[in-house]
Amino acid sequence: MSRARVVVKPVPGEDDEPLEPEVLIPDVARALNPLVRRIVANNPGMMTGPGTNTYLVGIDEIVVVDPGPDDEAHLDAITGCGGDRIRWIALTHTHPDHAPGAQKLRERTGAELLAFDRRDGTKPDRRLADRDTIDATEFRLQAVHTPGHASNHLCYYLPEERMLLSGDHLMNGSTVVIKPPDGNMGHYLDSLAKVRKLRLRSIGPGHGPVIENPVEIIDWTVTHRLAREAKVLAALETRGTATIAVLLPDVYGDVDPILYPVARYSLHAHLLKLVDDGIVLGKSLTGRWTTVT
Repeated sequence: MSRARVVVKPVPGEDDEPLEPEVLIPDVARALNPLVRRIVANNPGMMTGPGTNTYLVGIDEIVVVDPGPDDEAHLDAITGCGGDRIRWIALTHTHPDHAPGAQKLRERTGAELLAFDRRDGTKPDRRLADRDTIDATEFRLQAVHTPGHASNHLCYYLPEERMLLSGDHLMNGSTVVIKPPDGNMGHYLDSLAKVRKLRLRSIGPGHGPVIENPVEIIDWTVTHRLAREAKVLAALETRGTATIAVLLPDVYGDVDPILYPVARYSLHAHLLKLVDDGIVLGKSLTGRWTTVT
């Protein structure tokens, strides 16, 4: 799941005037390019922003990426758009805002369910590993293993459009939650470096509008995470020893306190990365942390 706030960075128009922020209308298909359509689930909230994005890739044969929640109206919108041409259902990960609709969509369409592993009640027909492909008549969709937000997280790369369907790996102007033990900050940063090597034209995130400046957003995300890590270390060095509850206002003073119950997970992930780096001592979400002397 992602943090709810989505900040849209306007994309320059032909006359270099900023475009209006995109309005995301639930359960209405929108073509993003010749091969990809998006349908937004009607599940807006603090953790889902305007709703979960479902992507339909292809025309003659269709891959549905992330069918979203188990919501009949959303499933009707997907099947109404794809019909009997839906051949595959591919999950970026098995969190409850991305995957629960998969089983009913499989029952409706007979499509093959694909995921990294069997987890959270999801039982894929086929498991996908890094660089595995879904080969359709018009395109090839490649799985990119991107652990960090979740250890079983996959992005999907569409070379024909140079587009990455990123699930919860990347957002447009906001950050995703990294929740240990399944979430891992070091792995997340490694995965960002991995997708940066792709020659991307755009990113279709799991929540919010299309990212038209992918390299800029990837670099911003890395810079933001490293700056937050430096702030964590500075705060802990100042206090000498502290719990996560004490460190939260020091590290996330720029964040609405209503998000602290969620931010504490990412703070935990930053601290565990610093443990792996040999700089900090500590382990649990509620225990005490200190710097290595």
